[in-house]
Parts: sequence; structure tokens; C-alpha cells
Amino acid sequence: MPIVYHRTVPINGLDVFYREAGPQDAPVVLLLHGYPTSSHMFRHLIPALADHYRVIAPDHIGFGRSSAPSADDFAYTFDALAEVTTAFLEAVGVTRYTVYVQDYGAPIAWRLALANPESITGVISQNGNAYEEGFVPEFWEPIWAYGAEPSPANEEALRPALEREAIQWQYTHGVPDVSAVAPDAWEHDISLMARPGVDRAQLALFADYASNRALYPEVHDWLRTSEVPVLAVWGKNDEIFDAAGATAFRRDSPNARIELLDGGHFLLETHLDDVVQIIRDWRAAL
Repeated sequence: MPIVYHRTVPINGLDVFYREAGPQDAPVVLLLHGYPTSSHMFRHLIPALADHYRVIAPDHIGFGRSSAPSADDFAYTFDALAEVTTAFLEAVGVTRYTVYVQDYGAPIAWRLALANPESITGVISQNGNAYEEGFVPEFWEPIWAYGAEPSPANEEALRPALEREAIQWQYTHGVPDVSAVAPDAWEHDISLMARPGVDRAQLALFADYASNRALYPEVHDWLRTSEVPVLAVWGKNDEIFDAAGATAFRRDSPNARIELLDGGHFLLETHLDDVVQIIRDWRAAL
């Protein structure tokens, strides 16, 4: 099995931790994680793809083992996370890549694509939205309310999303057999989310999420005009981004491959082998 390296690179006075495996001269697959996790969610996918690809997975600022400055010292917005990711790619010498996005990784990747459209050679979206379709209202209503008015009452309604029960739920909902999900996954996230000040950082990102929706028309135009290959491989039982978020890609990428699997938000925890084979087949057909 390929060796996975665990490294840190300084970016604008901050440390970005990342995992990397595969030949340095191979095509790059950039893995961008979501909330509330880190590159840890890709711990099994990285070596599974590293025989043919240079696979790189950074932790966003405020997540995992990357720096987590206070919300007073760092503007926790998706624009800021994308700026750090851009600088990170420059630091590790990556100019062209297929991007694999999940959850928060999607809006970061869309900003990278709009800033440098030629850099992205393919999109793999695993429960990472680019359309109004896909948002499950019951999950998103308190986030939209907090973004529109970050009042104490709206913050109080949203704070349970930062706690143990909600984090564990993200891993277990929509999974036919919960015993297939390693508890280490949510315990890893819970411990890092509990660090002092991380709650304020995450609330700031919740408040900023609506800014991602404003970008969607530009993203759709990029998908249409670039004809970048798209694979949407989705946990169809996800109660955060439902299956409509996957099928919507066909509107602007008519040749997009859509795969709806019997899993939840963190599909790699239960369907790793399926996802790896789908990615290999998709790449081979390009």
C-alpha cells in the first residue's frame, strides 16, 4: 500500500496540515473536506487512489491539525478559506488537478474554479452542493436564519450543531448499518471541535454560508462553458444535501455521471470500495 505522508506548510503566517501520497509526477487529485471534519475523512481514500495519482488533502484553517486562530484574528469566510487553499496549492507546486469535494469543500472549490478556470481538469462531488436543489430545509433553516440575523436567539438555536450528538448524527444518519461506521471518525472531529475558540470560528462560517449560494450562477456558467468532466457520487440518504443536489449537475453538465449510493453524508465511511471503483471507471472513460 502506498505510504501516506503527513506534512505541514506555512501559509500567510498560518500552518496548513495536509496528507499526501502517490508519485510526484502523477495527475493530481485534490481532496477538500467538509464540516465538521478534516483530511481525516480521506484517510482510506488517499492510499486507495495513490497508485495512479498524486493525492493531496489539506485541513482547512480552523479544522483538523491546521492552525485555528480566533475569530478575532482570522476572518472565517469561504473567501478566506479559498485564498488559503490557493496559496497552499502554490506552495506544494500544484497548478492542474481534479478536485474531490464534500460539503464545505464544494464552495471552496467553486471559488478556485472561478478564479482560475483552467486549473481544474475534473470535478468529483460527493455530497457537495452547487445548486439550490439538494438543501434539506429542516437542516438548513437555522443556518439561513443565523446568516440573515446573527442574534443571540438564532445563535442559541444553531449551537447544538456544534455538539457531540449532532456531529455523531452526521456520520450515522442514512446509513443502513451504523455498525459499519467507525466511531473513531466522529470522536476525532468532536475532540478537535472542542478546542477553545473553534465554536466562534464555526459560527462565522455558518453565517457566511449564504454567500456560496450567490456564486451558483457563475459556477453553472463555468460548468457549461468549460465542459469540465463531472462525477457526482452521493450518499442518497443524506439529510443535509439530498440526492437532488447530485442530479442537478446534469442541468449544466449533460454528460455528468451520477451515482446514488445507499449511504449518508459521510459516504466514504461505508462505501469506500464502491467510490474508488466508480472514480477509476469514470477517469478511464474520459
